[in-house]
Amino acid sequence: MLNQIKFPKSKSYRTGSDHEPLKFYLDCLSNAKQFDLLLGYFSSAAINVLSLGFAQFIYKGGKMRIVANHILSEKDKEAIISGKNKDIQIPLDLTDIKNLKASLDEYGCHFFKCIAYLIANECIDIKIVKPKSKGIAHYKSGVFTDENHAISFQASCNFTAFGLLENAESLNCFLSSDSEGSLHKTKEDQAYFDNIFNGKAEHLEYLDATDITVAIKNEFTGHETIEELLIEEADLIKKKNLFLKEEQLASHISYLEFEIEKMANEPRFPYPNGARPYQIEAYNNWKKNDYSGVFAMATGTGKTITSLNCILNEYKISGEYKIIILVPSIALLNQWEKEAKQFNFKGIVKIGGGYNWEPTLGSIVSNRLWKKKENYILIATYGSFVTDRFQKYFIKIQQDLTLIADEAHNIGAESIRKLLPNIQVKKRIGLSATPKRVYDPEGTDALNMFFNDKPSYCYEFSMEKALNDGFLTEYKYFPLIVELTAEETEKYIEISKKLLKFFDFEKGEFKKDPIVEILLLKRKNLIHKAHNKLLTFKIILRELEKQNKLHYIFTYVPEGYVYTENGQGEKLLDQFLLIGANTIPGIKMNSYTTDDSDLADILRGFSEGKIEMLFAMKMLDEGIDVPRAEVGIFCSSTGNPRQFIQRRGRLLRKHIEKAFATIYDMVVVPSQIISKSELFSMEKKLVKNELQRVAYFASLSMNYYDTKENLEEVCKKYELNLNEIINEL
Repeated sequence: MLNQIKFPKSKSYRTGSDHEPLKFYLDCLSNAKQFDLLLGYFSSAAINVLSLGFAQFIYKGGKMRIVANHILSEKDKEAIISGKNKDIQIPLDLTDIKNLKASLDEYGCHFFKCIAYLIANECIDIKIVKPKSKGIAHYKSGVFTDENHAISFQASCNFTAFGLLENAESLNCFLSSDSEGSLHKTKEDQAYFDNIFNGKAEHLEYLDATDITVAIKNEFTGHETIEELLIEEADLIKKKNLFLKEEQLASHISYLEFEIEKMANEPRFPYPNGARPYQIEAYNNWKKNDYSGVFAMATGTGKTITSLNCILNEYKISGEYKIIILVPSIALLNQWEKEAKQFNFKGIVKIGGGYNWEPTLGSIVSNRLWKKKENYILIATYGSFVTDRFQKYFIKIQQDLTLIADEAHNIGAESIRKLLPNIQVKKRIGLSATPKRVYDPEGTDALNMFFNDKPSYCYEFSMEKALNDGFLTEYKYFPLIVELTAEETEKYIEISKKLLKFFDFEKGEFKKDPIVEILLLKRKNLIHKAHNKLLTFKIILRELEKQNKLHYIFTYVPEGYVYTENGQGEKLLDQFLLIGANTIPGIKMNSYTTDDSDLADILRGFSEGKIEMLFAMKMLDEGIDVPRAEVGIFCSSTGNPRQFIQRRGRLLRKHIEKAFATIYDMVVVPSQIISKSELFSMEKKLVKNELQRVAYFASLSMNYYDTKENLEEVCKKYELNLNEIINEL
């Protein structure tokens, strides 16, 4: 912060004194959020000279605005034009302060590419001006600001390498916090700059970057200012190294280098612009709810980053972090490790997946006993978390921990639910696009109680908002009605008649009974394995072939086997693979199941287009980030809305080369109308429940009215109104 700088009492800086002008720039850059420069001559070599300060300034998300005259070096002109045209390929990582400082230190081709990159990414914004009368712009002033303070200055030197290193110069500054007069001065200087920068100065002409006059020695012989614009690399490095070793500056430079080293090891938000407003809101809501709650956020809206930002904010207050993150799969174990490293968190321990974690966890327990300060993040699968092997360590350190439960609906599962009363973690975050456990009110209640939350949750980010705000890609949705065969329908009706005895028409749900669970499972398997899904799958592939869209396809297929009369079984997955191979000969396909090895390589091959269609059953349901998927074919639905929501989330993640996603969803119904009776009323209620997820998703699609037509037949069949179903949601 600017108010932490130790300024000379006179607020004056002079070359050769204890207060060099260079020190003023370094101090202010290291503490400011914005730097506005109103200049005559400008050379980016000055940024090189001040690389220690600029690295911190840019790293913290600082923005620099420059008004300069139209005489620049050829290299600066090229950098400005490249940046404004965003014609720059160099990937400069603004979150890596050591690499950023090294890039700004190197004065050569790479340096000018970095300047262009900073311009392209709006870290630096430059306006070129000249007076409408004769002459050139010759300002030498500026304003540094942070959230609460401003410092304006008037200098004798140009903002060039020579001006900072070679000339004998002076600089006077004014602090907004000093006096009413100084406050007025900083406000006046800021207003004057803003007026010019915003194109409102009537005495100036605003030029395009292509109108810059390049400073060439032959044309400006004897003009000393031009020499400083055309500084050679060797001269700059020599002068810079000599100057930075001056006694008055040397210790201060060492301090700034130490600060950069310290910052390089500090946890940080992974993107220069910082947390988004909704992520800040989620953190504030969590605090208000006594550091506990559920973030019910649509897939693709950044649940991971939002929760880690909470940890980062708490770290900024306490100076420490001790975290346990629970995940449902090995893939998410590794994905969370990657995300935590982006925040520069250290001491990451993975628990599950065959990792040898016990020695490290034993050391953490021992260090706690000896009251040794230690930061760490434990990432554990739910399966490992419930084991006695892990719990014996967990109970010794749990009071120190903040808990993040990814796919938090898993907390309500019976194996974990029984542990909840003994968990003493004080700070808790649950993450899920679908916190409600369908058909399991006890599990849902346990989840809500554990996180001290209930709908509407601590923070919610709906799919509709995610689409409207551009976090998810738009999509076309095609629900396809798949009828059971006559034989399958007969079995379906037989099971339904048995279920009728257990249906509560007032509540619109089944009574609790073990027989109900058995019957529902039988009927679910019947729908799951419906033979006509294979025919529908073939039709979809033919349609995709016509549209030339046989690439980046996710296909979710049913689990299990189908059996012949002689008892021989065949995997449903294999049937779909065979249909794919026979329908589109030569298509490159692969499965993604627990039986497959090198799952990371499979996903990479799919993302790179080497695999055109990927088949999964449940492996890609939760949290896996594959933004390249463009087409989804849902041949399998358990009737659980969560599964559908998770699967659609795989398709709606944004990718620069994906204009929109396409989703085909098979909705299975009996092949004949069940007679109008209590049985019909029960089926109508169940069909309505199924259409709720379909109708809501359809209502947000690009092709809603086409989708409505696809569903009208089944709605008419069961005397349902699609608009009413949507409005009830």
